[in-house]
Amino acid sequence: MSYPRIGVSLPHFGPHAGPEGVVTVAKAAERLGFHAVSVTERLLMPVREDWVNDAKLPESHVFDPLELLTWAAAHTRRVRLATGVVNAIFQSPILLARRLATLDQLSHGRVDAGVGQGGGSRSAETGFAIPEEFRAAGVPMSRRGAGFVEHLAAMRACWAPDPVQFEGTHYVIPRSTVGPKPYNGTIPLLIGALLPSTIERAARIGDGFVTVAHPQNWAEIPGQVSCYRNAGGTGTVVLNTIQPFADADISAEAFTDAVLTDAAKADTAGVDEMHITLNLVGVHPDRQAELLEDLAADLKLTAAGGQEPRR
Repeated sequence: MSYPRIGVSLPHFGPHAGPEGVVTVAKAAERLGFHAVSVTERLLMPVREDWVNDAKLPESHVFDPLELLTWAAAHTRRVRLATGVVNAIFQSPILLARRLATLDQLSHGRVDAGVGQGGGSRSAETGFAIPEEFRAAGVPMSRRGAGFVEHLAAMRACWAPDPVQFEGTHYVIPRSTVGPKPYNGTIPLLIGALLPSTIERAARIGDGFVTVAHPQNWAEIPGQVSCYRNAGGTGTVVLNTIQPFADADISAEAFTDAVLTDAAKADTAGVDEMHITLNLVGVHPDRQAELLEDLAADLKLTAAGGQEPRR
């Protein structure tokens, strides 16, 4: 059986989020041969009376993704470090470009940057986003779309040889030297996308795209991957998956069966890389490491070099 490369979400939210849990899971992922560790971003959770958490986001705060990945990088040597995703337009392009490049230098080129333009809702009325996050970040929601495209272009300009200069509608970088540069010259930018128009944009300007599968939307995933490939996308397709575990009391057999079932579906859909999480149901990091060990045995992973690319 062929499977996508497997990544593991670090404990960056929930009751076990913190430095010790991150080190435990990151070291286990590397030791066992998993391809990557990953984190997501959430600035805040609204408390207005009519707020509906329709996307089932974790109610707890979420650690900053790049600081947390820097901590993971300091305790690993091989495993890839992925954001899946960080909302790029909540920071200026030069600030985010420098933060990503710093992490990439410190980790010797292990960063895969999944980037988005704000999400967290399933409501079309709010553009599938949380308006409070934009207000708190000081960014208008109208910045999405063309502003997001410009943001990525400005970040790439920062990573190009000096002198850097960028003149856009929303962002300007005066002629200057900007650093650090990425370890290998650039950083893959994989674009978070769900709708056909955003998936097609990811195919045009990204180095891949990131989407999410939960028990209710698996039927949509093959169509999303086909949309990306038909639009000319040749990059990496990353799928963040949510297995339907009821609580933290998960047996090794149930965990492995659920992940391998999803991995088989992901492979059939043409997904290159699949990430899994045990944080939504609050599994202790020590137990996560044990479950990952059983999964690695079934996947026949090797600690020396992780999984090979499937395509």
